[in-house]
Amino acid sequence: RAGGLAGSGVGNGIWELASKMVDSQYVLPNDVGLALLDCSEAFHLLLRGERLYAHYLSRACWYGGLVVLLQTSPEAPAIYVLLSRLFRTQDPDQLGEFAHSAGLTDQEYQAFLVYAAGVFSNMGNYKSFGDTKFVPNLPKDKLRQLIWQSQAFQERPEEMESLWDRCGELMFSLDPHQRQLGLREKGTTTYFSGNCCLEDAQLAQKFLDSQNISAYNTRLFKEKDKAGQTCYEVRLASVLGTDAPVDHELAPKLRCFEFEGCTFRVTRGDYAPLLERVVENLQLTKAHAANTNQEQMLEHYIRSFTQGSIAAHKEGSRCWIRDKGPIVESYIGFIESYRDPYGSRGEFEGFVAVVNKAMSAKFARLVESAEQLLLELPWPRTFEKDTFLTPDFTSLDVLTFAGSGIPAGINIPNYDDIRQTEGFKNVSLGNVLSVAYATQKDKLTFLAEEDKDLYIKWKGPSFEVQVGLHELLGHGSGKLFVQEEKGTCNFDREAVINPETGELIQSWYQGSETWDSKFSTSASSYEECRAECVGLYLCLNKDVLRIFELEGEDAEDVIYINWLNMVRAGLLGLEFYTPETSTWRQAHMQARFVILRVLLEAGEGLVSLQHTTGADGKPDALITLNRNKILPVGKPAIERFLRRLQVRGGAGLQGATVTDEGPERFLSLRDTVLLRKEARKMFVQANTHLEGEDVTLVQYEGTAAGLIRSFSERFPEDAELLERHLLELSDADTHFWASQG
Repeated sequence: RAGGLAGSGVGNGIWELASKMVDSQYVLPNDVGLALLDCSEAFHLLLRGERLYAHYLSRACWYGGLVVLLQTSPEAPAIYVLLSRLFRTQDPDQLGEFAHSAGLTDQEYQAFLVYAAGVFSNMGNYKSFGDTKFVPNLPKDKLRQLIWQSQAFQERPEEMESLWDRCGELMFSLDPHQRQLGLREKGTTTYFSGNCCLEDAQLAQKFLDSQNISAYNTRLFKEKDKAGQTCYEVRLASVLGTDAPVDHELAPKLRCFEFEGCTFRVTRGDYAPLLERVVENLQLTKAHAANTNQEQMLEHYIRSFTQGSIAAHKEGSRCWIRDKGPIVESYIGFIESYRDPYGSRGEFEGFVAVVNKAMSAKFARLVESAEQLLLELPWPRTFEKDTFLTPDFTSLDVLTFAGSGIPAGINIPNYDDIRQTEGFKNVSLGNVLSVAYATQKDKLTFLAEEDKDLYIKWKGPSFEVQVGLHELLGHGSGKLFVQEEKGTCNFDREAVINPETGELIQSWYQGSETWDSKFSTSASSYEECRAECVGLYLCLNKDVLRIFELEGEDAEDVIYINWLNMVRAGLLGLEFYTPETSTWRQAHMQARFVILRVLLEAGEGLVSLQHTTGADGKPDALITLNRNKILPVGKPAIERFLRRLQVRGGAGLQGATVTDEGPERFLSLRDTVLLRKEARKMFVQANTHLEGEDVTLVQYEGTAAGLIRSFSERFPEDAELLERHLLELSDADTHFWASQG
């Protein structure tokens, strides 16, 4: 049929629409939202010692954030260096004056600025949320012409040409395996060498578990030795190399092992020159610590990054948990495993933030109610931790968030053993929430007109409630049943009954197994799904809403908008599904899609999705949620599903399959979502500078040029040295990605 249409105007129009739709996934639009992450009020309330503490910690975070370039794609470091040199030599406005003579239109130069801002914001050329590649939205020859006419090129022509040769082709390439992050033919990753597949990742995880080595700060490289035997290098991130003095904990692990017919060689020294800068600044931070918990925390972090020790990072995390209610809050290290295609290796992340006292008071009241609220969750008491470990829960204004992206809330540390027995902290990032979820009415997709004003009014307050419940009682609830290597269990094997079967539970974690190692690729999606369901379920509780100063009709509206937002998020989540590989690229969005399916399957007119045609004549969709059915139909559906998630583990994500079967026809809806999607906002962050014995805050305008300037001024003393380090580190491993074969 497509052949019959090819010669007609209608056929060509459909083809043009489809090709534009596909391409739009891989470019950032010129009108992408950019917002200043304002923290000036909170920063200026700090005492001088607190400002110095925040400054040096921020420096440590920003240096460490550069590691993400090396964790993303082979070309990301060279792209970063190319852009850094361009804009350190010429301000965006100055370079713009050259753009016209290079043949660029205003729109094309703006597209280049947006691309550069995207690379800096995502710390690489793949979106932090969704893991798809983005490419410059202008012709390659025009960008080359601009670079050749730039001041940076005039000053160092050979170096700039070499940089272009290294990354120019890959910057624009949309070969199928380069369109998203993944293993082998499914995508690009630098957590593994290009010849690693899922079976290699599984074998490596078995090896790591056998030696009680955490995958969080590792990468895996596979080669053949002279005899043709498969050899794997497990490389730990550290300042010190393998030949340097080793502490007693790592000494037995840094060597060669024979495992299942293969050789595993454990080395260290990954990202060494960048982590050296991290450690230097953590040392300087120590002088301004507010208490011994902070001092000890920093000591352990320093040892962790110097030696490559996750055990030391865990000790630092324990000190961090004990540091209750600090004015300046932070966390730093190899943290979230979302972007590892196997789901075990942590991306570097570091944040520094200042407490927002008014919102923190509400979260403190939620914590006070937590033990009572846990009893309302739909699983037996035996499936909950023996004692609730009262966490810190604060609302923070972010000063610095280095890494690939900024979340709205965080529940950390991610170490199962610490979370289960010693506790965790929750943070809600207030200045992120206030700008990230502000929505213009004309950009609100897939909602009925009568819902839009209500949605705009209550989206922020409802999301505060959802984030609070998601982080504290979603991620903070539930017991992991563990049998230690000595045979002792943290549960009674003769008494714990599975409420789904009425029989004794049949499976549990063994020894060094962790949540991530057990569920690997589905671990993050499963846990996000559980946490989101807890938020939906408990937001129906009027006592919870009173904590957030919501009563009467306001409380009812917040419930409705919270549930409506989850349904809409489930539909928007289709953007993050890749039909070609039948994979999801974002854990939260997979979770929200599964919840949408659960609510649709509940029936009785609770939720409906309609294919429609928009006022522009293009495909559209309409979501309806019957607010009168939330309690009688929605609550029991979420209750059943939540119990199943808690009791049966990963089996709960079977609803993540996306087909074009009726009545919803989700694959067709995915095309509509792509056609009408709004790009995710980017944040322009401040810099701090030492002036004498105090610290000043420098903020920038909320534009692409402002974001670029913030990075151009981020490393004033050693930008050139850092660029050289990035290229050398990238060069050393180039051969691992020279071929995907």
